[in-house]
Amino acid sequence: MKIKKILPPRQFLWSIPIIVSAVCCVATLPAIAQEEVLRTLSVTGTGIEMVSTTIAEVNLGVEIQGKNAEEVQQEVAERTSAVVDLLKSRNVEQLKTTGIRLQPNYQYSNNSRTLVGYVATNTVSFQLKTEQVGVLIDEAVKAGATRINGIQFTATVETLAAAQEEALRKATLDAQAQADAVLQALNFTAQEVIGIEINGAKVASPPVVRGERLSAASADVNTPVIGGEQKVSAFVTLHIKY
Repeated sequence: MKIKKILPPRQFLWSIPIIVSAVCCVATLPAIAQEEVLRTLSVTGTGIEMVSTTIAEVNLGVEIQGKNAEEVQQEVAERTSAVVDLLKSRNVEQLKTTGIRLQPNYQYSNNSRTLVGYVATNTVSFQLKTEQVGVLIDEAVKAGATRINGIQFTATVETLAAAQEEALRKATLDAQAQADAVLQALNFTAQEVIGIEINGAKVASPPVVRGERLSAASADVNTPVIGGEQKVSAFVTLHIKY
């Protein structure tokens, strides 16, 4: 007697893994649904630190007008040399030439111009302690300076570096205080800081005090020079999980 082996239909065989696979997918859905959603609060704090400006950067020079270009330039060179020698003897810092210029001087009338002479200028800049600048400016005028183009006040490098660190600290505490106030109002509790962004500490450029032309007579009275304050600001962003 011959026995036949009966096999299940092919379509039935294919249905087995499909059903198993579907069951596996359904089984993973509860795990996905149970994953916790990450809740974060982002706040940016600001820190400001004011520092005294104890350094003055002065830009002054010599300006001469005359009929002859060579004579004008020669007089400017002599006066500037005397001023530079004085500044060097006072141990100023960052002494450098900032401009040398010789140009014709015209007089305009009835849509025409007439050459009346030449103007020569030589300017230098230097740094000195603020409390010493007034006296030195007076001495520079006596030595031959005729112009003060401007004075810029700033704090020392060490003072600014310390102010930047303090501004960052204040910005961090400010951000933290803001986050605490918001979370407490909503009955949430801060868990941990998961990210920090430092936007850096910025030093505001000190204002420039503009000068004018001077004469030797103006040096008879001491020139008062008073510095001010310089602002250093910082911004810190905290990303807090709650």
